[in-house]
Amino acid sequence: MARLPALWSKRLARYGGRWALGLLLTLASVLYLLPLHIITSDSIERMDGFLSGLRMRIEQPRLDKRIVIVDIDEKSLALVGRFPWGRDVQANLVRQLTEHYQVGAVGFDVSFSEPDTSSGYAVLEQLSRRQLAGVPGLKEQLATLKPEMDYDGLFAEAMRGKPVVLGYNVSEKMKKGLLPAPAFTVASLNGRNLLAYEQQGYEANIARLQREAAGAGIFTTMADADGVIRSSALLYQIGDAYYPTLSLATAAVYLKARAIFPLFEKNVDQTSQAERESGDVDYVTLFLPKRNISIPVGEGMVAFVQFRGTGGPQGGAFRYVSAVDVLTGAAPAALFKDTVVLVGTTAPGINDLRVTPVSSTYPGVEVHANMIKSILDNDFKGHPPSGYVFEVLQALVFGLVLSFALALLSPLKSIALSLAALGAALALNFYMYYQLGAVLNAAAIVLLILALFVLNVAYGYFFEVRKSQALVSRFSQYVAPELVAEMADDPDQYNMDGESRELTVLFVDVRGFTTISEGLEPKALREYINLYLTAMSVDIRDSHQGTLDKYIGDAVMAFWGAPVAFADHASRAVATSLLMLASAARLNQQFVARGWPPLKIGIGLNTGIMHVGDMGSKIRQAYTVMGDAVNLGARLEGITKVYGVGIAVGQATRDGAPGFAYRELDRVRVKGKNIPVAIFEPLGADGTLDGAKLAELASWNAALALVRAQDWDRAHERIAALAAASPECVLYQLYLARIAAWRAHPPGPDWDGATSFDTK
Repeated sequence: MARLPALWSKRLARYGGRWALGLLLTLASVLYLLPLHIITSDSIERMDGFLSGLRMRIEQPRLDKRIVIVDIDEKSLALVGRFPWGRDVQANLVRQLTEHYQVGAVGFDVSFSEPDTSSGYAVLEQLSRRQLAGVPGLKEQLATLKPEMDYDGLFAEAMRGKPVVLGYNVSEKMKKGLLPAPAFTVASLNGRNLLAYEQQGYEANIARLQREAAGAGIFTTMADADGVIRSSALLYQIGDAYYPTLSLATAAVYLKARAIFPLFEKNVDQTSQAERESGDVDYVTLFLPKRNISIPVGEGMVAFVQFRGTGGPQGGAFRYVSAVDVLTGAAPAALFKDTVVLVGTTAPGINDLRVTPVSSTYPGVEVHANMIKSILDNDFKGHPPSGYVFEVLQALVFGLVLSFALALLSPLKSIALSLAALGAALALNFYMYYQLGAVLNAAAIVLLILALFVLNVAYGYFFEVRKSQALVSRFSQYVAPELVAEMADDPDQYNMDGESRELTVLFVDVRGFTTISEGLEPKALREYINLYLTAMSVDIRDSHQGTLDKYIGDAVMAFWGAPVAFADHASRAVATSLLMLASAARLNQQFVARGWPPLKIGIGLNTGIMHVGDMGSKIRQAYTVMGDAVNLGARLEGITKVYGVGIAVGQATRDGAPGFAYRELDRVRVKGKNIPVAIFEPLGADGTLDGAKLAELASWNAALALVRAQDWDRAHERIAALAAASPECVLYQLYLARIAAWRAHPPGPDWDGATSFDTK
């Protein structure tokens, strides 16, 4: 044993300098990856851009037949004439697409910000008033020709009532043309602040065209500092209104969206002033007739563009059809039926080629096509909110393993380990991209691995200890001290990363708390609620090792099974709920003795798959659970008031906690769910009920079976007898009233015995 300190002293003296260098390198990598912009590097960003393009180039494109690009290509320019074409040609193009080919929507990656005077009518009209004023019949002839020579009128007429979306550009100062109706306004945000790229000006389409179009979208592209387009803003702010981009507007028309609006996690009355002013929003939502599509966005309402193929007619992702073939009707009709059509150009002289991660000459129109495909598929890739955590943890893991191991290994083994780490980092990054849609930064990790190999440094044992202590310290506010000690023994088994697992959630609430709060002075109310919350928290956290989630006013939320996994989490939760009822009864005696309002609580329990982890915003996060199973638990707590019971649990909780006696209350169909759920009241642990209580339970079970068999007379007889023996039981009175209603209005032979609740 005496040799151990001496051995570490020798290693510290030998490797201490390299360990210090490794610490600095890993720390620098972490600071770069954190979204605090403490360390920035254009070189690393360019390398990440290269890797992003590599990921997309490796993925083989699949032709999407739903999206067709009508290409104003060199062939079209040679046969129709130089661009821009007259609006009479555009009118013919729209008629061909909407009437002959019957497309689902048309989006123009072209703006029409100036009136079309190419027909020469204005010149003829001026001559008729001046030089040719005396020519007989000239004015009458011009009046006859006007409808044919009014190209803007022809174009407007062709668009009327058709699913045509025009494009336009935004600018710094110029205000030109007529803006379309906005997606929404600042006023409709109800006081929230929404951060989007704000523009002062625009070059929109002329009014007579815009009024006849189904919509319009902004086709201005956004390039990164290196000039490469990797993302697209979905909404821009102009004045006090928000306007969609061409891809979003075209998809909305194609999908017949009722509205475009940002999706906020909370209602405005549930948010703090800081949350309302933050401007953060995770999704922009298309509200469709039968479903909604939520598009993940980052800062500035920007979405990642997933480029498919190398772009252009040979890129393989989208079908290109020459515009002249559409105008002449030579294109096969089967290519266009019910498709989204984007009208754009690949002709080099028109300057609509962009630099993207997959090509330096990528057609601008195909940028919009890629966004529309993602919207139609409801499949988006992007940097997830938790991506920074994953990247930082990845840097820490590789930094620790490599810096410690490389200092002790031989050169050949160091090379092998470094290459394996490099391959693993890239493989993991590509897997997250292809399988999970997560666009994560890889350059910093790759450079860290290479730097650690070159310098052969260790990140340090003591950092790992500090990380473990920080993790355990964070969990200590949620779980019992003995569980914290267990976690400290093996901290690698526990983290706050999001995951899905089966848990049991509990909600408890004070009945009539509004009345209680109105009847007590502030100081007494504070003592009242503190005594109640303390008793409930001790029962949850200390008695059966539950995880205390949060206080919601007078309500408490808790769960079992995370961060420490328990196979009997449902049983622990049921036992805790029974203990809480006993604690509430004990507190009630104290409160009544002090002249305070009586205490009565309702508890809801549910078991199921839930998302658990450190969740929240950049401002505040908490270790909590989310999911449908959680929502059902909250609604079961509210349902206890209806049945006059202290506890209501779902079927899954009853199945997971078999060591208790239960009374089935009903089958309920809660708001937002079509499938009914059986709910039960736990009465006590097996073996704790006396004979009279067991007999009452058996009689109730028989009565409930008669109710579901619609045998109203026998059911009424049994329940009336139970009610006579227990007149204080709300459940029996409830069912007697229901039987009377069912007799008057029979539910029918297809009745499933369920009660529907329309409120949360």
